[in-house]
Amino acid sequence: MQHILIADDNHDITDILSTYAVKEGFNAVIASDGEEALKLFQEYNPAVVLLDVMMPKEDGYEVCRKIRSRSSVPVILITARGEDFEKIMGLDIGADDYIVKPFSPSEVMARVRAVLRRMDKKGITNISENIISIDNLIINLDEYTLHINGTKISLTKKEIETMWTLAGNPNKVFTRDNLLDSLWGFDYYGDSRTVDSHIKRLRAKLDKIDHPSWNIKTIWGVGYKFEVEEN
Repeated sequence: MQHILIADDNHDITDILSTYAVKEGFNAVIASDGEEALKLFQEYNPAVVLLDVMMPKEDGYEVCRKIRSRSSVPVILITARGEDFEKIMGLDIGADDYIVKPFSPSEVMARVRAVLRRMDKKGITNISENIISIDNLIINLDEYTLHINGTKISLTKKEIETMWTLAGNPNKVFTRDNLLDSLWGFDYYGDSRTVDSHIKRLRAKLDKIDHPSWNIKTIWGVGYKFEVEEN
């Protein structure tokens, strides 16, 4: 039986989410603060994590960062605050989805099913030899690493997946909606600004090292493509 880690200091929320999770066939593991969430994550190795943003000891953002540094397990953030910049920050640090309170428990479980389907589709959990090498760029999806000229670039999980999607389809144009659907899923309630902010941060990290033979190019009014210079 797969485990689902539910971390929230509101016991009413953990009670109802755990009830619905059990109906979905999960074993629900409950944490009431960030430190406990990290401890239980190590102990149970859950298939998916639901994290409240505002928790004692360590908040959901910090817990998500620490989980993402060691695992590609799906993480869904839950919060009472729904401002765009907070959603973008959560997604940029590696969350796979973002749910705003109040919510329907059935919707949360639907999001869980959706994010697990996307993981299965990408084959992220059991991959071998998932490496893209283009000139001085190497992306290793097994290890969730990206190197330019042998130097490791520190990227979030979502940034690695963005580069994998773009570089895996060189010179193909992706609309902003394409990228939203592919990387965040059809049920993510965001807009094109999420993609633009995400690409801007990604470029800033990549541009620290020269890469004259390839680039993420903006196609004005459409989206982006991974452009490879022809020799």
